[in-house]
Amino acid sequence: MSTPSAEPVLMPAKRRLAQLAMLAFAVGIVMLAYANVGLAIDGQIPSGMLTYGLGLGGFMLAAYLVLAKFAPWADPLILPLVTLINGLGLVMIYRLERVNTFGASATTQLLWTAVGVVMFSVTLIVVRDHRSLQRLTYTMGALGLVLLVSPLLPFIGQETNGARIWIGIPGVGQLQPAEFAKIALIVFFAGYLVAKRDVLALAGRRLLFIDLPRARDLGPVLITWGLSLGVLVLQKDLGSSLLIFGTFIAMLYIATQRTSWVLIGILLFVGGAVLAGTIFDHVAARFEVYLNPEDPKLYDRELGGSYQLMQGLFAMGHGGVLGTGLGEGHPDEIPLAISDFIFTAVGEELGLTGLMALLMLYALLVERGLRTSIVAREPFSKLLAGGLSFILAWQVFIIVGGVTNLIPLTGLVTPFMSQGGSALLANWILIALLVRMSDTARKPPPQAIQDEGMTQVFQR
Repeated sequence: MSTPSAEPVLMPAKRRLAQLAMLAFAVGIVMLAYANVGLAIDGQIPSGMLTYGLGLGGFMLAAYLVLAKFAPWADPLILPLVTLINGLGLVMIYRLERVNTFGASATTQLLWTAVGVVMFSVTLIVVRDHRSLQRLTYTMGALGLVLLVSPLLPFIGQETNGARIWIGIPGVGQLQPAEFAKIALIVFFAGYLVAKRDVLALAGRRLLFIDLPRARDLGPVLITWGLSLGVLVLQKDLGSSLLIFGTFIAMLYIATQRTSWVLIGILLFVGGAVLAGTIFDHVAARFEVYLNPEDPKLYDRELGGSYQLMQGLFAMGHGGVLGTGLGEGHPDEIPLAISDFIFTAVGEELGLTGLMALLMLYALLVERGLRTSIVAREPFSKLLAGGLSFILAWQVFIIVGGVTNLIPLTGLVTPFMSQGGSALLANWILIALLVRMSDTARKPPPQAIQDEGMTQVFQR
Protein backbone atom coordinates (compact mmCIF):
# COMPACT_ATOMS: atom_id res chain seq x y z
CA MET A 1 0.00 0.00 0.00
CA SER A 2 1.49 3.34 -1.04
CA THR A 3 1.83 6.29 1.30
CA PRO A 4 1.55 9.93 0.13
CA SER A 5 4.83 11.80 0.10
CA ALA A 6 5.46 14.81 2.27
CA GLU A 7 6.90 16.67 -0.71
CA PRO A 8 4.80 19.53 -2.13
CA VAL A 9 2.75 19.03 -5.25
CA LEU A 10 4.33 20.96 -8.09
CA MET A 11 2.42 23.83 -9.67
CA PRO A 12 1.14 23.29 -13.22
CA ALA A 13 3.57 24.49 -15.89
CA LYS A 14 0.93 26.73 -17.49
CA ARG A 15 0.41 28.62 -14.24
CA ARG A 16 4.15 29.08 -13.81
CA LEU A 17 4.44 30.57 -17.28
CA ALA A 18 1.43 32.84 -16.72
CA GLN A 19 2.94 34.16 -13.48
CA LEU A 20 6.29 34.77 -15.17
CA ALA A 21 4.55 36.57 -18.07
CA MET A 22 2.66 38.84 -15.63
CA LEU A 23 5.92 39.57 -13.84
CA ALA A 24 7.61 40.52 -17.13
CA PHE A 25 4.62 42.68 -18.04
CA ALA A 26 4.87 44.53 -14.72
CA VAL A 27 8.59 45.22 -15.24
CA GLY A 28 7.82 46.34 -18.81
CA ILE A 29 5.28 48.91 -17.59
CA VAL A 30 7.82 50.25 -15.10
CA MET A 31 10.48 50.61 -17.79
CA LEU A 32 8.01 52.35 -20.10
CA ALA A 33 7.23 54.85 -17.33
CA TYR A 34 10.96 55.29 -16.67
CA ALA A 35 11.58 56.07 -20.37
CA ASN A 36 8.65 58.50 -20.34
CA VAL A 37 10.28 60.51 -17.54
CA GLY A 38 13.56 60.78 -19.46
CA LEU A 39 11.85 61.76 -22.72
CA ALA A 40 9.81 64.46 -20.98
CA ILE A 41 12.79 66.01 -19.18
CA ASP A 42 15.72 65.51 -21.58
CA GLY A 43 14.07 64.49 -24.84
CA GLN A 44 15.85 61.13 -24.76
CA ILE A 45 15.67 57.77 -23.02
CA PRO A 46 17.61 57.83 -19.73
CA SER A 47 21.10 56.40 -19.97
CA GLY A 48 20.61 54.27 -16.87
CA MET A 49 17.38 52.70 -18.04
CA LEU A 50 19.00 49.38 -18.91
CA THR A 51 20.70 49.22 -15.51
CA TYR A 52 17.47 49.91 -13.62
CA GLY A 53 15.51 47.55 -15.86
CA LEU A 54 17.95 44.68 -15.49
CA GLY A 55 18.25 45.35 -11.77
CA LEU A 56 14.52 45.35 -11.08
CA GLY A 57 13.90 42.45 -13.47
CA GLY A 58 16.73 40.41 -11.97
CA PHE A 59 15.58 40.93 -8.40
CA MET A 60 12.00 39.97 -9.25
CA LEU A 61 13.16 36.94 -11.22
CA ALA A 62 15.07 35.81 -8.14
CA ALA A 63 11.92 36.31 -6.04
CA TYR A 64 9.94 34.31 -8.60
CA LEU A 65 12.42 31.42 -8.54
CA VAL A 66 12.34 31.27 -4.73
CA LEU A 67 8.54 31.40 -4.80
CA ALA A 68 8.38 28.67 -7.46
CA LYS A 69 10.63 26.45 -5.36
CA PHE A 70 9.28 27.01 -1.85
CA ALA A 71 5.67 28.15 -2.42
CA PRO A 72 4.67 26.80 -5.84
CA TRP A 73 0.92 26.90 -5.22
CA ALA A 74 0.80 30.49 -3.99
CA ASP A 75 -1.54 32.99 -5.63
CA PRO A 76 0.19 33.90 -8.93
CA LEU A 77 -1.04 37.52 -8.87
CA ILE A 78 0.55 38.66 -5.61
CA LEU A 79 4.19 38.98 -6.75
CA PRO A 80 3.41 40.76 -10.08
CA LEU A 81 1.15 43.26 -8.26
CA VAL A 82 3.83 44.07 -5.68
CA THR A 83 6.44 44.33 -8.45
CA LEU A 84 4.37 46.88 -10.35
CA ILE A 85 3.64 49.04 -7.29
CA ASN A 86 7.27 48.89 -6.11
CA GLY A 87 8.49 49.70 -9.62
CA LEU A 88 6.19 52.71 -10.00
CA GLY A 89 7.56 53.97 -6.69
CA LEU A 90 11.08 53.70 -8.12
CA VAL A 91 9.99 55.71 -11.17
CA MET A 92 8.54 58.51 -9.04
CA ILE A 93 11.63 58.62 -6.85
CA TYR A 94 13.80 58.85 -9.98
CA ARG A 95 11.52 61.66 -11.19
CA LEU A 96 11.99 63.52 -7.90
CA GLU A 97 15.73 62.91 -8.01
CA ARG A 98 15.88 64.66 -11.39
CA VAL A 99 14.49 67.86 -9.85
CA ASN A 100 16.95 67.65 -6.95
CA THR A 101 14.36 66.80 -4.32
CA PHE A 102 16.22 66.41 -1.04
CA GLY A 103 16.82 62.78 -0.16
CA ALA A 104 15.52 61.32 -3.43
CA SER A 105 17.72 58.53 -4.78
CA ALA A 106 16.39 55.88 -7.13
CA THR A 107 19.65 53.90 -6.81
CA THR A 108 19.31 53.73 -3.02
CA GLN A 109 15.67 52.68 -3.32
CA LEU A 110 16.61 49.98 -5.82
CA LEU A 111 19.15 48.64 -3.32
CA TRP A 112 16.49 48.66 -0.59
CA THR A 113 14.25 46.75 -3.00
CA ALA A 114 16.99 44.16 -3.41
CA VAL A 115 17.24 43.81 0.38
CA GLY A 116 13.44 43.54 0.50
CA VAL A 117 13.52 40.66 -2.00
CA VAL A 118 16.17 38.99 0.17
CA MET A 119 13.90 39.36 3.22
CA PHE A 120 10.99 37.98 1.17
CA SER A 121 13.09 34.97 0.14
CA VAL A 122 14.48 34.32 3.62
CA THR A 123 10.98 34.45 5.11
CA LEU A 124 9.67 31.91 2.59
CA ILE A 125 12.63 29.60 3.17
CA VAL A 126 12.62 29.81 6.97
CA VAL A 127 8.85 29.83 7.56
CA ARG A 128 7.99 26.56 5.82
CA ASP A 129 4.78 26.26 7.84
CA HIS A 130 3.25 29.52 9.06
CA ARG A 131 1.20 27.60 11.62
CA SER A 132 4.39 27.20 13.66
CA LEU A 133 4.11 30.92 14.43
CA GLN A 134 1.07 30.17 16.60
CA ARG A 135 3.41 28.55 19.13
CA LEU A 136 5.26 31.87 19.37
CA THR A 137 2.14 33.92 20.13
CA TYR A 138 3.34 35.58 23.33
CA THR A 139 6.95 35.75 22.17
CA MET A 140 5.83 37.73 19.13
CA GLY A 141 3.69 39.95 21.35
CA ALA A 142 6.69 40.74 23.57
CA LEU A 143 8.88 41.34 20.51
CA GLY A 144 6.28 43.70 19.05
CA LEU A 145 6.10 45.73 22.27
CA VAL A 146 9.90 45.97 22.52
CA LEU A 147 10.15 47.17 18.93
CA LEU A 148 7.33 49.64 19.47
CA VAL A 149 8.84 51.33 22.53
CA SER A 150 12.50 51.12 21.46
CA PRO A 151 12.53 54.70 20.03
CA LEU A 152 11.79 55.96 23.56
CA LEU A 153 15.04 54.50 24.87
CA PRO A 154 17.97 56.86 25.50
CA PHE A 155 20.96 56.94 23.13
CA ILE A 156 19.35 54.90 20.34
CA GLY A 157 15.99 56.68 20.08
CA GLN A 158 15.87 59.64 17.67
CA GLU A 159 13.28 62.33 16.96
CA THR A 160 12.60 63.48 13.39
CA ASN A 161 9.96 65.99 12.26
CA GLY A 162 8.53 66.09 15.78
CA ALA A 163 7.94 62.32 16.07
CA ARG A 164 10.12 59.98 18.12
CA ILE A 165 9.74 56.87 15.97
CA TRP A 166 13.31 56.18 14.86
CA ILE A 167 16.34 54.41 16.26
CA GLY A 168 19.88 55.02 15.07
CA ILE A 169 22.00 52.08 13.93
CA PRO A 170 25.73 52.76 13.31
CA GLY A 171 26.66 52.13 9.69
CA VAL A 172 23.04 51.75 8.59
CA GLY A 173 21.34 54.99 9.59
CA GLN A 174 17.83 55.33 10.93
CA LEU A 175 15.38 52.47 11.28
CA GLN A 176 11.68 52.67 12.11
CA PRO A 177 11.02 49.62 14.33
CA ALA A 178 7.24 50.18 14.40
CA GLU A 179 7.10 48.88 10.82
CA PHE A 180 8.35 45.48 12.00
CA ALA A 181 6.41 45.67 15.26
CA LYS A 182 3.12 45.69 13.37
CA ILE A 183 3.86 42.25 11.85
CA ALA A 184 4.85 40.77 15.22
CA LEU A 185 1.74 42.21 16.85
CA ILE A 186 -0.54 40.81 14.13
CA VAL A 187 0.91 37.34 14.74
CA PHE A 188 0.26 37.86 18.45
CA PHE A 189 -3.30 39.10 17.85
CA ALA A 190 -4.05 36.09 15.63
CA GLY A 191 -2.73 33.55 18.14
CA TYR A 192 -4.41 35.25 21.11
CA LEU A 193 -7.80 35.61 19.42
CA VAL A 194 -7.81 31.98 18.28
CA ALA A 195 -7.33 30.93 21.90
CA LYS A 196 -9.86 33.40 23.37
CA ARG A 197 -12.44 33.83 20.60
CA ASP A 198 -15.08 31.63 22.25
CA VAL A 199 -14.94 33.75 25.41
CA LEU A 200 -14.87 37.05 23.51
CA ALA A 201 -17.85 35.96 21.40
CA LEU A 202 -20.09 35.51 24.43
CA ALA A 203 -22.89 38.07 24.63
CA GLY A 204 -23.83 40.07 27.70
CA ARG A 205 -26.69 42.53 27.80
CA ARG A 206 -28.63 43.51 24.70
CA LEU A 207 -28.87 47.20 23.87
CA LEU A 208 -31.40 47.98 21.11
CA PHE A 209 -30.40 45.57 18.34
CA ILE A 210 -26.82 44.92 19.52
CA ASP A 211 -25.58 42.18 21.85
CA LEU A 212 -22.94 43.83 23.99
CA PRO A 213 -19.97 41.81 25.26
CA ARG A 214 -19.59 41.07 28.94
CA ALA A 215 -17.80 43.76 30.95
CA ARG A 216 -15.17 41.26 32.11
CA ASP A 217 -14.18 40.65 28.45
CA LEU A 218 -13.32 44.29 27.70
CA GLY A 219 -9.77 43.91 29.04
CA PRO A 220 -7.96 43.12 25.74
CA VAL A 221 -9.64 46.02 23.93
CA LEU A 222 -8.87 48.47 26.73
CA ILE A 223 -5.24 47.34 26.91
CA THR A 224 -4.79 47.75 23.14
CA TRP A 225 -6.54 51.13 23.31
CA GLY A 226 -4.17 52.23 26.08
CA LEU A 227 -1.18 51.03 24.06
CA SER A 228 -2.27 52.98 20.99
CA LEU A 229 -2.83 56.11 23.09
CA GLY A 230 0.63 55.69 24.58
CA VAL A 231 2.14 55.56 21.09
CA LEU A 232 0.19 58.68 20.13
CA VAL A 233 1.17 60.66 23.23
CA LEU A 234 4.74 59.56 23.91
CA GLN A 235 6.01 59.08 20.36
CA LYS A 236 3.68 61.56 18.64
CA ASP A 237 2.96 58.82 16.11
CA LEU A 238 -0.68 59.03 15.09
CA GLY A 239 -0.13 56.62 12.18
CA SER A 240 1.09 53.64 14.22
CA SER A 241 -1.58 54.35 16.84
CA LEU A 242 -4.31 54.09 14.21
CA LEU A 243 -2.76 51.00 12.62
CA ILE A 244 -2.45 49.02 15.85
CA PHE A 245 -5.87 49.74 17.30
CA GLY A 246 -7.76 49.56 14.00
CA THR A 247 -6.15 46.23 13.06
CA PHE A 248 -6.90 44.67 16.45
CA ILE A 249 -10.56 45.68 16.23
CA ALA A 250 -10.82 44.31 12.68
CA MET A 251 -9.24 40.99 13.70
CA LEU A 252 -11.49 40.84 16.76
CA TYR A 253 -14.50 41.21 14.48
CA ILE A 254 -13.19 38.49 12.14
CA ALA A 255 -12.70 36.15 15.12
CA THR A 256 -16.05 36.74 16.85
CA GLN A 257 -18.37 38.16 14.14
CA ARG A 258 -19.67 40.59 16.81
CA THR A 259 -20.55 44.05 15.46
CA SER A 260 -20.58 45.34 19.02
CA TRP A 261 -16.77 45.12 19.16
CA VAL A 262 -16.50 47.42 16.14
CA LEU A 263 -18.85 49.96 17.72
CA ILE A 264 -16.96 49.82 21.02
CA GLY A 265 -13.68 50.29 19.14
CA ILE A 266 -15.01 53.34 17.30
CA LEU A 267 -16.28 54.90 20.52
CA LEU A 268 -12.96 54.27 22.30
CA PHE A 269 -10.98 55.71 19.41
CA VAL A 270 -13.11 58.85 19.12
CA GLY A 271 -13.04 59.34 22.89
CA GLY A 272 -9.27 58.87 23.00
CA ALA A 273 -8.72 61.28 20.12
CA VAL A 274 -10.87 63.96 21.77
CA LEU A 275 -9.09 63.44 25.11
CA ALA A 276 -5.63 63.58 23.54
CA GLY A 277 -6.57 66.63 21.47
CA THR A 278 -7.73 68.40 24.61
CA ILE A 279 -4.69 67.60 26.74
CA PHE A 280 -1.74 67.50 24.33
CA ASP A 281 -0.78 70.43 22.11
CA HIS A 282 0.79 68.40 19.29
CA VAL A 283 -2.42 66.38 18.85
CA ALA A 284 -4.55 69.52 18.96
CA ALA A 285 -2.35 71.10 16.27
CA ARG A 286 -2.97 68.13 13.94
CA PHE A 287 -6.72 68.46 14.31
CA GLU A 288 -6.60 72.25 13.86
CA VAL A 289 -4.76 71.86 10.56
CA TYR A 290 -7.26 69.19 9.52
CA LEU A 291 -10.28 71.36 10.30
CA ASN A 292 -8.89 74.66 8.95
CA PRO A 293 -6.21 73.92 6.31
CA GLU A 294 -6.86 77.20 4.45
CA ASP A 295 -6.45 79.38 7.53
CA PRO A 296 -3.61 81.87 6.75
CA LYS A 297 -2.42 81.63 10.35
CA LEU A 298 -1.77 77.89 9.89
CA TYR A 299 -0.29 78.16 6.41
CA ASP A 300 3.31 78.59 7.52
CA ARG A 301 6.08 76.89 5.59
CA GLU A 302 8.71 77.27 8.28
CA LEU A 303 6.54 75.93 11.10
CA GLY A 304 4.94 73.17 9.06
CA GLY A 305 1.26 73.83 9.61
CA SER A 306 -0.99 73.23 6.64
CA TYR A 307 1.60 74.18 4.03
CA GLN A 308 2.48 70.64 2.95
CA LEU A 309 -1.18 69.58 2.94
CA MET A 310 -2.24 72.50 0.77
CA GLN A 311 0.68 72.05 -1.63
CA GLY A 312 -0.35 68.43 -2.09
CA LEU A 313 -3.96 69.40 -2.75
CA PHE A 314 -2.85 72.08 -5.23
CA ALA A 315 -0.70 69.50 -7.04
CA MET A 316 -3.55 67.01 -7.41
CA GLY A 317 -5.83 69.80 -8.57
CA HIS A 318 -3.25 70.82 -11.15
CA GLY A 319 -3.07 67.24 -12.42
CA GLY A 320 -6.81 67.05 -13.06
CA VAL A 321 -8.27 63.93 -14.60
CA LEU A 322 -5.42 62.83 -16.89
CA GLY A 323 -2.44 64.50 -15.23
CA THR A 324 0.35 66.67 -16.61
CA GLY A 325 2.30 63.63 -17.77
CA LEU A 326 5.32 61.94 -16.20
CA GLY A 327 8.20 64.40 -15.98
CA GLU A 328 6.04 67.45 -16.70
CA GLY A 329 4.70 68.40 -13.28
CA HIS A 330 6.25 70.25 -10.34
CA PRO A 331 6.63 67.59 -7.62
CA ASP A 332 9.61 69.48 -6.19
CA GLU A 333 7.14 72.01 -4.78
CA ILE A 334 5.46 69.35 -2.62
CA PRO A 335 7.12 68.93 0.80
CA LEU A 336 8.00 65.32 1.71
CA ALA A 337 7.15 64.21 -1.82
CA ILE A 338 9.48 61.22 -1.52
CA SER A 339 7.72 59.86 1.56
CA ASP A 340 4.44 61.05 3.07
CA PHE A 341 3.23 62.91 -0.04
CA ILE A 342 4.40 60.70 -2.90
CA PHE A 343 0.73 59.92 -3.59
CA THR A 344 0.07 63.59 -4.42
CA ALA A 345 3.13 63.68 -6.72
CA VAL A 346 1.66 60.73 -8.61
CA GLY A 347 -1.69 62.52 -8.71
CA GLU A 348 -0.19 65.61 -10.33
CA GLU A 349 1.59 63.77 -13.15
CA LEU A 350 -0.81 60.86 -13.72
CA GLY A 351 -4.02 62.60 -12.70
CA LEU A 352 -7.14 61.14 -11.14
CA THR A 353 -6.98 58.32 -13.70
CA GLY A 354 -3.51 57.28 -12.56
CA LEU A 355 -4.47 57.47 -8.90
CA MET A 356 -7.52 55.28 -9.47
CA ALA A 357 -5.34 52.75 -11.31
CA LEU A 358 -2.85 52.77 -8.43
CA LEU A 359 -5.61 52.29 -5.86
CA MET A 360 -6.97 49.45 -7.97
CA LEU A 361 -3.58 47.72 -7.76
CA TYR A 362 -3.67 48.01 -3.98
CA ALA A 363 -7.28 46.80 -3.95
CA LEU A 364 -6.35 43.73 -6.01
CA LEU A 365 -3.46 42.97 -3.70
CA VAL A 366 -5.69 43.22 -0.62
CA GLU A 367 -8.38 41.15 -2.33
CA ARG A 368 -5.90 38.32 -2.98
CA GLY A 369 -4.90 38.43 0.68
CA LEU A 370 -8.52 38.31 1.84
CA ARG A 371 -9.20 35.47 -0.56
CA THR A 372 -6.37 33.58 1.10
CA SER A 373 -8.04 34.23 4.46
CA ILE A 374 -11.34 32.86 3.17
CA VAL A 375 -9.93 29.63 1.73
CA ALA A 376 -7.56 28.96 4.65
CA ARG A 377 -8.44 25.82 6.59
CA GLU A 378 -7.36 26.76 10.13
CA PRO A 379 -8.65 29.62 12.33
CA PHE A 380 -5.11 30.90 12.94
CA SER A 381 -4.43 31.11 9.19
CA LYS A 382 -7.72 32.90 8.58
CA LEU A 383 -6.99 35.50 11.25
CA LEU A 384 -3.35 36.01 10.28
CA ALA A 385 -4.10 36.41 6.56
CA GLY A 386 -7.06 38.66 7.33
CA GLY A 387 -5.01 40.82 9.70
CA LEU A 388 -2.09 41.22 7.28
CA SER A 389 -4.46 42.09 4.43
CA PHE A 390 -6.40 44.55 6.56
CA ILE A 391 -3.34 46.40 7.82
CA LEU A 392 -2.15 46.88 4.24
CA ALA A 393 -5.55 48.27 3.20
CA TRP A 394 -5.82 50.31 6.39
CA GLN A 395 -2.41 51.90 5.82
CA VAL A 396 -3.32 52.89 2.26
CA PHE A 397 -6.60 54.39 3.49
CA ILE A 398 -4.86 56.35 6.26
CA ILE A 399 -2.19 57.87 4.01
CA VAL A 400 -4.59 58.63 1.14
CA GLY A 401 -7.16 60.04 3.57
CA GLY A 402 -4.47 62.21 5.17
CA VAL A 403 -3.09 63.79 2.00
CA THR A 404 -6.61 64.44 0.67
CA ASN A 405 -7.69 65.92 4.04
CA LEU A 406 -10.33 63.27 4.57
CA ILE A 407 -8.72 62.52 7.94
CA PRO A 408 -5.87 64.23 9.87
CA LEU A 409 -2.34 63.69 8.57
CA THR A 410 -0.58 60.80 10.28
CA GLY A 411 2.95 60.61 8.90
CA LEU A 412 2.58 57.12 7.40
CA VAL A 413 4.16 56.29 4.04
CA THR A 414 2.58 54.73 0.96
CA PRO A 415 3.38 50.98 0.97
CA PHE A 416 6.08 49.93 -1.54
CA MET A 417 6.27 53.43 -3.08
CA SER A 418 7.73 55.90 -0.58
CA GLN A 419 11.48 56.12 -0.24
CA GLY A 420 13.01 54.42 2.79
CA GLY A 421 14.07 51.01 3.97
CA SER A 422 12.07 50.20 7.10
CA ALA A 423 8.59 50.21 5.57
CA LEU A 424 9.75 48.54 2.36
CA LEU A 425 11.48 45.65 4.15
CA ALA A 426 8.58 45.13 6.56
CA ASN A 427 6.05 45.08 3.72
CA TRP A 428 8.09 42.54 1.74
CA ILE A 429 8.08 40.30 4.83
CA LEU A 430 4.31 40.82 5.09
CA ILE A 431 3.91 39.74 1.45
CA ALA A 432 6.08 36.67 2.06
CA LEU A 433 3.78 35.57 4.90
CA LEU A 434 0.72 36.06 2.68
CA VAL A 435 2.41 34.03 -0.08
CA ARG A 436 3.23 31.25 2.38
CA MET A 437 -0.38 31.08 3.62
CA SER A 438 -1.71 31.23 0.07
CA ASP A 439 0.49 28.30 -0.89
CA THR A 440 -0.71 26.23 2.08
CA ALA A 441 -4.36 27.03 1.41
CA ARG A 442 -4.21 26.30 -2.33
CA LYS A 443 -1.97 23.23 -2.33
CA PRO A 444 -3.94 20.02 -3.03
CA PRO A 445 -3.06 16.78 -1.22
CA PRO A 446 -0.41 14.63 -2.94
CA GLN A 447 -1.97 12.04 -5.23
CA ALA A 448 -0.74 9.48 -7.71
CA ILE A 449 -2.29 11.32 -10.68
CA GLN A 450 -0.73 12.96 -13.70
CA ASP A 451 -3.14 15.07 -15.75
CA GLU A 452 -2.95 18.06 -18.08
CA GLY A 453 0.79 18.47 -17.62
CA MET A 454 0.40 18.55 -13.81
CA THR A 455 3.09 16.54 -12.06
CA GLN A 456 1.99 15.20 -8.67
CA VAL A 457 4.36 13.24 -6.50
CA PHE A 458 3.90 10.28 -4.26
CA GLN A 459 6.00 7.77 -2.39
CA ARG A 460 5.68 4.10 -3.24
